[in-house]
Amino acid sequence: MPPLRILILEDEYPAAERLQRLLLLAAPTAQVLAVLDTVAGALAWLDQHPAPDLILSDIQLADGLSLDVFAQTLVRSPVIFTTAYDQYALQAFRANGIDYLLKPLKLPELQAALGKSELRVNSNGLSNPIFNSQLLTLNSPLERLLDALPRPQRPYKTRFLVRQGDTLLPLPTAEAAWFQSRHDTTTLATPDGRRFVVDYTLEQLESLLDPTRFFRLNRQLIAQVPAVRRLLPYFGGKLLVELSPAPTGEVLVSKEKASALKAWLEG
Repeated sequence: MPPLRILILEDEYPAAERLQRLLLLAAPTAQVLAVLDTVAGALAWLDQHPAPDLILSDIQLADGLSLDVFAQTLVRSPVIFTTAYDQYALQAFRANGIDYLLKPLKLPELQAALGKSELRVNSNGLSNPIFNSQLLTLNSPLERLLDALPRPQRPYKTRFLVRQGDTLLPLPTAEAAWFQSRHDTTTLATPDGRRFVVDYTLEQLESLLDPTRFFRLNRQLIAQVPAVRRLLPYFGGKLLVELSPAPTGEVLVSKEKASALKAWLEG
């Protein structure tokens, strides 16, 4: 029998290391194809590679719930969930034919789960979807688990590495007044007027910055709350935004975005 090809979804490094050590004992010939810590990474990997023989997945990943992976793409592999959640809450989900292992993982339980998954692989040949979005109905235990679990807070960027002459300096994100994009260059400005070039586009920054603190004013500029000095009415329902320090050129917010900007400033 060829070695079991396993994909691991786990965002905690110690847990991933422990799982791989246990796999060496439980299935010495098993091949770990990849260890991924995000929903986005898992979706990309599954889109670009053949289906693994087995997926070992934590429920909570760095950017969301692993259940989102299986809701967004068709997965033909058996899935064994590893989770720290209470075993009584998980008993309802065993009827779906998916195995669950409670953390900290124990070797006998992992061996038993691998045995079940190998039987499933042999009988199904991965020809039929084991787990796909059709299972996530509003009345399913799995959907109720998805609703009940707390969503992990997105890990927003806390600092930037900026260049000052020949030196690289760590700059806390809290010290960024605004980011402006001009001529394919993104500039970070601090409240005291210092300016640094950063290697991010505004589109990338939108996903890295806390939206309660930063707002995309227009195509060229993202500002933090303290940098906004005042709003002035402008032609066509637009708003003219005065920032400190002043960026290059006028900062205009469209009529469509004006109400969202006001709501953001009010908290």
